Amino acid sequence: MSELRRQLMEGQVDCDRIGAVSAAETRFPPYVVVDHAGAEVEPITQYLRDLALSDVSPLTCRSYGYDLLRWFRLLWMLDVEWDRATGSEVDVLVGWLKSAPNPQRQRLRRSGSVPGTVNARTGKPVLGEGYSPRTINHALSVVHGFYAFHAHCGRGPVVNPVPSSRSRRSALAHRSPLEVTPQIRRARLRQRVVQAPPRAIPDALWDELVAAMTCDRDRALLLAYVSSGARASELLGVGVADVDWAASQMYVTSKGTRIRQPVPVSAEALRYLAKYLDADGIPAAGEPLWRTRRGDKRALSYWAMRRVLQRANDTLGTNWTLHDLRHTAATRMANDPGLTLTDVQAVLRHASIETTGRYTAVRVEDIFDKLQEHYNRPRPTPAYSAGYAEEDIKAVFGG
Repeated sequence: MSELRRQLMEGQVDCDRIGAVSAAETRFPPYVVVDHAGAEVEPITQYLRDLALSDVSPLTCRSYGYDLLRWFRLLWMLDVEWDRATGSEVDVLVGWLKSAPNPQRQRLRRSGSVPGTVNARTGKPVLGEGYSPRTINHALSVVHGFYAFHAHCGRGPVVNPVPSSRSRRSALAHRSPLEVTPQIRRARLRQRVVQAPPRAIPDALWDELVAAMTCDRDRALLLAYVSSGARASELLGVGVADVDWAASQMYVTSKGTRIRQPVPVSAEALRYLAKYLDADGIPAAGEPLWRTRRGDKRALSYWAMRRVLQRANDTLGTNWTLHDLRHTAATRMANDPGLTLTDVQAVLRHASIETTGRYTAVRVEDIFDKLQEHYNRPRPTPAYSAGYAEEDIKAVFGG
């Protein structure tokens, strides 16, 4: 193994930050990857075009573009042509992802949380400095699909450099969603992913989080999230015409099906929404409902809303995420005796009821609360029927 390969695998050197993912002027594909000279990387463009024609989301094309840019940066450093890549280069990629720091996690942590530890207030682990196992597996899937596409077109290496498990693919290909997922050995280089239970925000910490919001727009958004169970990007895409005030609901475009569907919204969320619109003005038809508060009115992006939550986390010493709001809504609905599991599935728009069933699990926080009540409960004092002598009671039961 060359010294450069060893250093990359150990995370001692970083990949050259050359190339970029840019929005394309065409619809197919919506995004392209360019090299250091600004020229399109044609093999990636061909693959992304095929994905776009297969009706995947433009954001999926963008995500795949970043994974392939990372792969090509590695190949450019190793001076290996993309169509001559082997499993040796994939080993270097996985080693680098497991040891190199993730630039998305290198931002300032005002709360002083140490990466890899557990937040004392929320019980949630603090994200580590590196790439997560899910990210590594996603990168391997993207690179495998890239070479599978070019092999179908008669291009690229004869053998796909990314290993796969044929037995796992065949076992899961025709499995009913009602069946238990069989335990099959994962393919080589695939990382172990632990299925952590959903993390809902307890009621006391939820009240603190709402109180930490600094304006009616943010309060309305949080309350809309936790009452509708909508995903972060879905709710941010709502327009003025998508709000049905009389029926207390909003229409969102589902992430998976891209179908416009109604979701319930609480009266409290609508009250704060009305206060926000009364202060900032009602947007014109066709404009987004949630807008920035400073400068020119623009659509509130996912990253801007995430920054709102980060500022609240810095104040409260917590590490809640936007997706925790959906977990909170799902947990509250699933544990409400007045709602059936199929009712909750319909509101959350889950494809499988197994996914909805995960939210019926007992929360650790609830168990601890019950145990504290058990410990603080006074020991019951035995009582005996009248008419028995005290000496006889002590002789039978002990004194």
